[in-house]
Amino acid sequence: MGDKIAIIDLGTNTFHLLLAEVDKRQHRIFYREKVPVKIGLGGINRNIITEAGILRAIDAMKGFQAKLLNYKIDLVYAFGTSALRNATNGVAVSARLEAETGIPVKIISGDEEAEYIYKGVRSAVKMNSTSLIVDIGGGSVEFIIGNDSEIFWKQSVEIGAQRLLEKFQKHDPILPEEIDELMAFFKISLLDLFHAIRKYMPQDLVGSSGTFDTLSEIYCNKKGIEFDSLAPETPLTMDSFFETFNELIVKNREERMKIPGMMEMRVDMIVVACCLISFLLVENLNIKNLRVSSYSLKEGASFRRSTGARNNDGRTTV
Repeated sequence: MGDKIAIIDLGTNTFHLLLAEVDKRQHRIFYREKVPVKIGLGGINRNIITEAGILRAIDAMKGFQAKLLNYKIDLVYAFGTSALRNATNGVAVSARLEAETGIPVKIISGDEEAEYIYKGVRSAVKMNSTSLIVDIGGGSVEFIIGNDSEIFWKQSVEIGAQRLLEKFQKHDPILPEEIDELMAFFKISLLDLFHAIRKYMPQDLVGSSGTFDTLSEIYCNKKGIEFDSLAPETPLTMDSFFETFNELIVKNREERMKIPGMMEMRVDMIVVACCLISFLLVENLNIKNLRVSSYSLKEGASFRRSTGARNNDGRTTV
C-alpha cells in the first residue's frame, strides 16, 4: 500500500480537494471535490481577503478536514495562490485557517503555480508541438509555453477573472465598450507574453480546467457528445469557442445559466474569461488548435508528490 495524500488548492474562486494513493509504481486519484469559496470576492482589487471570504474559507477547509479523517489520509499539501499571496492579510488568513483546521497552507509564488500547472497539463495532454498553456484563475492567469519535455517560458499575471469582473464588467450583459476596455487592457498587460509567442511560435492553445472545462461541456452538449468530466482531455474547437463566446456576451446571468453545460460557479466570470481567450486567439494567428486539459495545479502537485518530494512546509500529517 502506498501513501494516501491530499492536495488542497486554495484558489481565488474555487477550493479544490484531490485525494490520491501514491507509491513509486502507481498514482491513483480516488476522490475530487470543489467548493466555490470566492475568497477574492469584494477584496481582490484591494489586495485583501474580506471577513466574509475568510469565514467561507474556514467552512470549506473544515469540510475538507472531515474528508481527510474519513479517508485516513497520511499526508496533506495545501497551496494558497493569487488571492492569498497578494493580500496584505494573506499570511494572517493562512495562520487562521491552520488554527481552525490544523492544516498549514503554503502560499506559493506565481512561478511555482505555473510549474505545477505545467506538470498537471503534461500528464493529461500529449504536447507533440510547442503549446501555449493558459490557466485562468480568479486572481491570476498562468501562461506557459512548452512541449512534452520542457518549459520554454512561463509567467503568472495578476489578471484573473475575479479581478477582471470587478474592474471592467459593470453591466450584465457586458457592454461593447467594456469589452473594448478589456481588450485594450490585455494589449498593455500581456506584452511579455506576445514577445514570447513570437519567439517560440506555439501552435496549440491548451486551456487548463476551470473556464475551459465549462466551455468543453457546453460544446459537448451542443454536439450531442457525452462529456466525461474524469477524462484527462476533453473536446473543444476554435469555431465552437467563438460561437459560444458570441452567445455569452449578449446574455445576462439568468440567460447564461440556461445554457446546457453551464456551471453556476463559472457563470459570473465566464464572460471576462472568454474575452481573454478571444483576445489570445485573435491576436495570435499562429494558433491552430484549441485543446482542454482537465488536469491543472492540483494534479501537477500530486504527481510531484508521488515521486518522493515529501519535505514541504505545506504538509501535515492527519
